[in-house]
Amino acid sequence: MPVVPAPNRTSTRHQTARRPLVTETARRTAAHTTAALGAAVGVISTGAFALVMPTTTGALPAADAAEIPTALAANSTTLPVDTAPARKSSSTVGTLSPVAFVVNTDDTEADTPADPDIAALDKGGKLADQLAEIHAQAARDAAENARIDEIVAKGGLDGWIAEALRIMDMPQSYAPSVKKIIMAESGGNPRAINNWDANAARGTPSEGLMQTIPSTFRKFVHPSLAGRSITDPVANITAGVRYMVATYGIDTLASGGRSNHLGQYIGY
Repeated sequence: MPVVPAPNRTSTRHQTARRPLVTETARRTAAHTTAALGAAVGVISTGAFALVMPTTTGALPAADAAEIPTALAANSTTLPVDTAPARKSSSTVGTLSPVAFVVNTDDTEADTPADPDIAALDKGGKLADQLAEIHAQAARDAAENARIDEIVAKGGLDGWIAEALRIMDMPQSYAPSVKKIIMAESGGNPRAINNWDANAARGTPSEGLMQTIPSTFRKFVHPSLAGRSITDPVANITAGVRYMVATYGIDTLASGGRSNHLGQYIGY
């Protein structure tokens, strides 16, 4: 039986040992080469990867640079710097137009709507409100006139006062004050005549509801009633009221005539 030679166990085990050893000089040369290349182009190592980046670091020391292999130094070159103006890209991204934003610095809202139709409606609404107010005021005036007509129709002192105030275009709110004066002057008698005061002594006695003398009556009676008698209730009231307002002011009429410091009526 042929003898099979035993496998050479040492051939594989010592195969690595027979490889050429890296000398210290070669290792240093490789390290300096890597450092030089890294310094030239910028190397950032992260684990198993290396990121090559441009760098602006200074040159290596002369002792280390001298050890860079001649072949690497021969093949090295300096990248040219492009000093030409930057070229415009041929691709068109698009043009963005500026957007104007209007800021309203006024806190109040605009009174006039911008839309013509809305403006017309707003104007129409205001006119309708004004027309409604005119109709409402006309209705109030008609009601007041009807009330005065009723008072006048009943006659008597209240009716005469109401008619006189309406003729003079004065508020009916003065009626109580006028009535107070009349009651103090004549007691409400339209034909009352004073025959005992100074006026009577001079031959010009006071007459009527407001006890006016003839000259005062002719001067202050309302023009529309100038043809009436001094004892006419309505005409006499207009003459007495107009004289009092002209002489003492509207406040004296409103307070019901002149009074002394005790609040007693003293005439006019």
